Amino acid sequence: MLLTIDVGNTNTVLGVFSGADLVRSWRVKTDPRNTADELWLQFGALVAGYDVDGLSVCSTVPATLRELRTMITNYFPDIQVTIVEPGIKTGVPLLVDNPKEIGADRIVNTLAAHTLYPEGSAIVVDFGTSTNLDVVSPKGEFLGGALAPGIEISVDALAARAAQLRKVELVVPRSVIGKNTVEALQSGTIYGFAGQVDGLVHRISRELNLTYPGLPNVIATGGLAPLVLGISETINHHEPDLTLIGLRLIHERNA
Repeated sequence: MLLTIDVGNTNTVLGVFSGADLVRSWRVKTDPRNTADELWLQFGALVAGYDVDGLSVCSTVPATLRELRTMITNYFPDIQVTIVEPGIKTGVPLLVDNPKEIGADRIVNTLAAHTLYPEGSAIVVDFGTSTNLDVVSPKGEFLGGALAPGIEISVDALAARAAQLRKVELVVPRSVIGKNTVEALQSGTIYGFAGQVDGLVHRISRELNLTYPGLPNVIATGGLAPLVLGISETINHHEPDLTLIGLRLIHERNA
C-alpha cells in the first residue's frame, strides 16, 4: 500500500492507497515543532495495520519536511519514497516567471486536476490556510493563479483587530442579511469568500478564453471547501482528496 502525506501550514492530511483506491485518510494538526520521533508516533499509530510499501510526500512547511526526512530514514528505510521537490518527475510544465517559487502542493493539485478532468482547462480552488486558485491549461500546464488570505486567517484577524467582534462558528447563516452580530459575521465570511472566489474565477475564465475557448472545470479542494459548496456559483466539482490523488500519481511516475 502507498502512504501519501500532504503537509500544509495548518493541517497535515494522510491517505493510504491500495492501487488507485483511497482506502483511508486522516487530517491532523501540523506542528512545525514536532520532531521526527513525534511524527512517527503520530503517523505510525494511524497507519498501524496497513502494509505500507511506498511513501509519497509534499510539504509547504520546511521545518516539518526536514523532520519527515529523518523519520523516513529511521522508520521507513526499506520502502520507495517520493518527495515532491526539484528533480522529481511530475509531468507538469510550470509556465511561470520563477518555477522555484511554486509550492509543491500546487504542482500536485495541477497534475491531479488534469488527470481527473482532462477535457478543457481547469481552475483548482484550494481552501486552506490561504485560498489558492491554480490555473491549468488543457495540456496539463500550470499557468499561474491567484493567492488570497484563507477563511480562518481572515476570521482570526478580524476578531483580533476589532474590539467588539469575536470568532464565530463557520456555518451558513439563516439569511445573507444577518439579524445579529454572529449572523452578520457568518454572512460576511461565508458569502463574502464565495463571492471572492466567483469574482476571481470569472476574471480568470475571461483571460483563459482568449487562448482556450470554453468554460474551465472549477474544482474545489481543501479542508474548508465544504463551507462554500452550494453557495459559490462557479464551483462545479468537489475533490476533497485531490492532493492525495496527485501524490499517488507522482509516485507512480517515479516508480
